[in-house]
Amino acid sequence: MHSFEVTGGKKLKGEIVPQGAKNEALQIISAVLLTPEKVTINNIPDILDVNLLIELLGEMNVKTERHSRHSCTFRADNVDIDYLRGDAYKKKSGRLRGSVMLAGPLLARYRKAFIPKPGGDKIGRRRLDTHIVGFEKLGAQFTYHNEDGFFHLAAPELKGAYMLLDEPSVTGTANIVMAAVMAKGTTTIYNAACEPYLQQLCKMLSRMGANIRGIGSNMLTITGVDYLGGTEHSMLPDMIEVGSFIGLAAMTQSEIIIKNAGIEHLGQIPDKFRQLGIQLQFRGDDIYIPEQEVYEIQTFLDGSVMTIYDHPWPGFTPDLLSIVLVVATQAKGSVLVHQKMFESRLFFVDKLIDMGAQIILCDPHRAAVIGLGREQNLRGITMSSPDIRAGVSLLIAALSAEGKSVIQNIEQIDRGYQYIDERLKQLGAQIERV
Repeated sequence: MHSFEVTGGKKLKGEIVPQGAKNEALQIISAVLLTPEKVTINNIPDILDVNLLIELLGEMNVKTERHSRHSCTFRADNVDIDYLRGDAYKKKSGRLRGSVMLAGPLLARYRKAFIPKPGGDKIGRRRLDTHIVGFEKLGAQFTYHNEDGFFHLAAPELKGAYMLLDEPSVTGTANIVMAAVMAKGTTTIYNAACEPYLQQLCKMLSRMGANIRGIGSNMLTITGVDYLGGTEHSMLPDMIEVGSFIGLAAMTQSEIIIKNAGIEHLGQIPDKFRQLGIQLQFRGDDIYIPEQEVYEIQTFLDGSVMTIYDHPWPGFTPDLLSIVLVVATQAKGSVLVHQKMFESRLFFVDKLIDMGAQIILCDPHRAAVIGLGREQNLRGITMSSPDIRAGVSLLIAALSAEGKSVIQNIEQIDRGYQYIDERLKQLGAQIERV
């Protein structure tokens, strides 16, 4: 197990480029199974979760040619379906929640799929109901086998259907879309997710020959086709990294430029950080965050305490609420952070309290943060990273704290952020991997 040793309290300075979007990558790379032709993908984030998925495809006999750590050509012209029943697939796919994204393409092209119990972050229940119910409406039969711990899906024929999703799940919508693009007839998905990741997937599938209408809205209409061809695709910049770097700059009183930030795809993210009092400027597609000694949390117009909560796109992404919470600890003022989606994602606040933060954990979903306004610096401690986003939040806290911090279980951070220690060192951070 590796750890980060961080000496905090140092101002950073310089430029940083966000990686390709992790959440987009897991969908896009799964979609290569829909065609026997070559698919080239660029701006791939070099992170554990994505590399595991590429390895998984290779073991399924998908030909992979890595041009660099960030570019790869796939060709799924001779997929080994029997591999999906083996212990090797179960072991590897169970470590990676993104492996559930293989089900839609496999059902579309091979009429069967196997889904292990989901792995990934331990942030509470992450149910697969939306995926399974959607597949069933397309004509798939679903059984769960206790003896091997797999969900078995079979569909002699997929037929288009109307469906109203019980929740606008990003992965659920993506999986259903990938199954529906080769179903017979027309599929209408209402209450569909419309995040930029989903829009990117739909645009890629359209270039491959899919017939998808309503891209960017919450109602997708898909007319099935018999064949999809090859294409080339480039990932968007990772909006979660962009938000993380904005928070990092504010917490460490640093002057940072985020290059090629994909501003048009960030939605409410810049405005939410502005509500925390953080100054930022758009310069073309770059974001400039000046050195700022004090930032003050806004109140609502009636003077009541600001509440920041997650909501399906175009609302604020839940993946940045951990960052918002940490950044608020050194702001001037108070804020209520309401994490609606996952009931365990706020359970890292005990580490921040140990560092000296003023936080009241009201329940599994809500935390009240009383900003210290830098009157009292956080102090370095030894702590463990419970999930990807909390891990980076703790890293930001450590970089702003007085003294030395040790962050254990950093494999969780590596799952979502490529070379994060090396990239932060280039800004002047004192961080060592041990």
